[in-house]
Amino acid sequence: MIILHSDTNHPTLIKQLQDAGHQNIEGFTQSREETLENQHLYDGIVIRSRYTIDKEFIDAAPNLKFIARVGAGLENIDVEYAEAHGITLFSAPEGNRNAVGEHTLGMLLSLFNRLNKADREVRDGLWHREENRGLELDGKTVGIVGYGNMGKAFAKKLRGFEVDVICYDIKEGVGDENARQVSLEEFREKCDVVSLHTPWTPQTDQMVNKEFIDAYKNPFWFINTARGKNVVTADLVDALKDGRVLGAGLDVLEYEKASFESLFSNKKNVSLSIENQIPDAMRELMFLNNVILSPHVAGWTKESHERLASVIAGKIIDKFGRGEEK
Repeated sequence: MIILHSDTNHPTLIKQLQDAGHQNIEGFTQSREETLENQHLYDGIVIRSRYTIDKEFIDAAPNLKFIARVGAGLENIDVEYAEAHGITLFSAPEGNRNAVGEHTLGMLLSLFNRLNKADREVRDGLWHREENRGLELDGKTVGIVGYGNMGKAFAKKLRGFEVDVICYDIKEGVGDENARQVSLEEFREKCDVVSLHTPWTPQTDQMVNKEFIDAYKNPFWFINTARGKNVVTADLVDALKDGRVLGAGLDVLEYEKASFESLFSNKKNVSLSIENQIPDAMRELMFLNNVILSPHVAGWTKESHERLASVIAGKIIDKFGRGEEK
């Protein structure tokens, strides 16, 4: 098969496909328009997040047999339209779930121990010990919303702590030895920590809003390493300010670009970008001491970089076999 690679990935991806006899075209610098012009030439396309695969794109690719996204989700692909045209879709949540689990745990421990706040203060010559007294995770109830690859990976990381781990998922029977599946009512009643691990779908879009937060019996800590558009930032900021949410670790943000690559369009002057382009809720969020932010890197480790590529290559080869050796 002739396979177009629209984004750079770990070299093992191209190597494994090449070793299997497939032809790889490196289209890393091609624009979406340039790719569309030649899309009829390709049997498969490997993407990350540089552009979307929509109806127009699929209609221009009559020979397309598969679309592979080197990542966990397929939100930049018109999944229904692709499947209706017999196109196989691949993603690789197995490739970065361990990285996401570790990042989620790291954010939670940093919040509980005020590590980011304390670090900034010491660098500024402040020695505030009582103000930075932390909390212990032991004895808490950690709730996981969405118990798929990422949720399960986080639960596994919690096994060394004396915590009660519960999960809520729209699918039944997903609980395991690391997390007990409970009803939504029990979940809202017991959680000290809520960690979000859901995809971005019409059902989860803006799911974490004022109504979601107010439904919990007690104030809770919130972690989101899933998708930013699942959260209404303005409602979260209000809850952080009035104590309904005790603190938040956010690897993803509502205002991210569709490509996930940048929040700030003016990279040379971030302060100007914030002032002119970032909504008020985001600006407030950035200056709250009980918030930790990272730039959508929870699944972005050196190990996951290679693992994601290897998983995708394996799925393509398993499905379509080996090409003719050149």
